[in-house]
Amino acid sequence: MSLATAYADAARTIRGSVQVALACHVNPDGDALGSMLAMHHVLRHHGIASVASFSEPFQTAPHYRELPGLELLVPPSQFPAEPDVMVTFDCGSLRRLGDLEASARAARSLIVIDHHISNDLFGSINVVDATAAASGVVVRELVRVLGFALDQDAAVCLYAALVCDTGRFQYESTTPAVFDLARELIEFDVPISSLSRTLFEEHRFAYLQLLAEVLQRAVLVAEQRFVWTVVTQDDLVRHGVTLDEVEGLIDIVRRTREAEVTAVLKEDGDGSVRVSLRSLGDVDVCAIAQSMGGGGHRFAAGFTASGPAAAVAEAIRAALV
Repeated sequence: MSLATAYADAARTIRGSVQVALACHVNPDGDALGSMLAMHHVLRHHGIASVASFSEPFQTAPHYRELPGLELLVPPSQFPAEPDVMVTFDCGSLRRLGDLEASARAARSLIVIDHHISNDLFGSINVVDATAAASGVVVRELVRVLGFALDQDAAVCLYAALVCDTGRFQYESTTPAVFDLARELIEFDVPISSLSRTLFEEHRFAYLQLLAEVLQRAVLVAEQRFVWTVVTQDDLVRHGVTLDEVEGLIDIVRRTREAEVTAVLKEDGDGSVRVSLRSLGDVDVCAIAQSMGGGGHRFAAGFTASGPAAAVAEAIRAALV
């Protein structure tokens, strides 16, 4: 199925639905959350009932607090068990839906909106554009195909999705089309300054204290141009910081001049280790993540592993070889 056909099929399915159930991946980032909320606003604005949620832990990081519509989200326990039409955002596989995987399997029509090349294409309609800089870009095009207009709330959410997944327009995915979309969105009076500060620059003092410790234990493997560090459960408990709050920590570690590949390992409360990977481009970190059950892009990817963090870091080193 061509991408154009997928857009058309998705638009026709959404327009013919009584209610659309929207879901993004567990522990949503800015692109996942912004994309889903933008579609939620657009559908509600045009008279199509929709419900939006994501899996437990049902909480968003403080730096997303200025995204309009967070109060409209419902906990996963209130999500339809057998949706007529369900749409997923920025989610590469069914298991990334967490508690909402069962609803996706039971949906009459499942529309997948994503931009990850590693996407499993698990929907009945897969609107997956690996050339798009963010899932928000795919959402904008789908809204266009639907023949619907954006409003300010949707524009703010899409702008957040765009700046988060392009690293504030610093990544290789930043194309002229990205700037064209950004220009369109800011015409809706997006509060760029305040939004940028809350998304990227504002942290609690407790986070800064944790950051100091995490950077101090960072390890540089010079011969492999690899730098990594770990955020332990002890760190989080002692400083009163959540996993969501350390999401952007990798953007600081990746500034290491001597490193091509960066990894931040975060210990979860269930004993697993969440791994974020970044590359300057010579190394395809998506391939590494996929080999370990994850996915993403050449420049940014991730996976979840079991076992001690040091052993996981060693596995990444072996994959680099």
